[in-house]
Amino acid sequence: MSWVEAELREQPVALERFLTAESAHAPGIVRALLREDVRYLLIVSRGSSSNVARYMQYLFGTFNRLPVAFATPSLYTVYDAPPELGPAAVIGISQSGASPDVVAVLDEARKQRRPTLAITNDAESPLALAADSVLQLHAGEERAVAATKTYLNSIAAVALLSTAAAPQRLDDLRAMPEKVGEQIERSLAAAGVLDGYREVEGGSVVARGVNYGAAFEIALKIRELSGAQFEAFSSADLLHGPIAALKSGRPAIVIAPAGRTLTSMSVALEKVRERGAEVIAISDDERFLSESDTALRLVPGVPEWLSPLLTVVPGQVAAVRLATLRDANVDSPVGLTKITLTH
Repeated sequence: MSWVEAELREQPVALERFLTAESAHAPGIVRALLREDVRYLLIVSRGSSSNVARYMQYLFGTFNRLPVAFATPSLYTVYDAPPELGPAAVIGISQSGASPDVVAVLDEARKQRRPTLAITNDAESPLALAADSVLQLHAGEERAVAATKTYLNSIAAVALLSTAAAPQRLDDLRAMPEKVGEQIERSLAAAGVLDGYREVEGGSVVARGVNYGAAFEIALKIRELSGAQFEAFSSADLLHGPIAALKSGRPAIVIAPAGRTLTSMSVALEKVRERGAEVIAISDDERFLSESDTALRLVPGVPEWLSPLLTVVPGQVAAVRLATLRDANVDSPVGLTKITLTH
């Protein structure tokens, strides 16, 4: 078994370990971060961590009513022109905690006396040392280049921070390791339905709302592991132009769990089919699945705000499956390294 598949299978255990270790710490972290003068969150991240940041933008906007902005690291490291951060709390998200440009933003935030938090798998990393508070991911060593369990635990970290003052939602989060385990088994058992896409050159991943970041993560994983050129879009942006590129032979993976976005995703599915593109549906809605060409079923009964912990799993499995069918090295894809240092 490859490292990436082994780590994919380990995700429920890693998630349980994180929740056990950090649930009691989260309320204190949130109190320190969200001081009375904080009016928005500024997130700095790269790669898969930026897809986590997209989830944070929706989750904190919806439940915590806080705007979430994304930092521009080159302003700090290339142009030497860091902006005035004003009433911001600054959060760095990085599995390794090693990238200098991410660390530089937190360094500047502390100079401006803004509260800072590091979300990282390495509690002794440069990012952790630069922050006022640290939320450690407890994912364990990740040997494969492509992030799986560190990504999932990062999503859980954002969810945990959001639930710090909401015990009912915390109970829902604590139930997720079992649900993730069920999803992994379900997705691995269904992986063979993807074999017909072995020669595909590219396609789209479409989502909206809390799963917008999951679309980017799935597209990234497929590109990293198989080389197929998948791109991510919100269902709204897709209709503003990119839909013109859809056609037969370039499938669209459409993420549509039950919830607020299902109606708009159904409209997107209809438009994708009109273009002649095959639809691979990631959903727990039977009607939606029945209207797709390939159905990747989600475990039902999960609140929409936690669905990104599930929706990414069929995408991870799809990326590994396509790469394996193409005889690619899934543990060390050509041109990639585990830790990328950017300035």
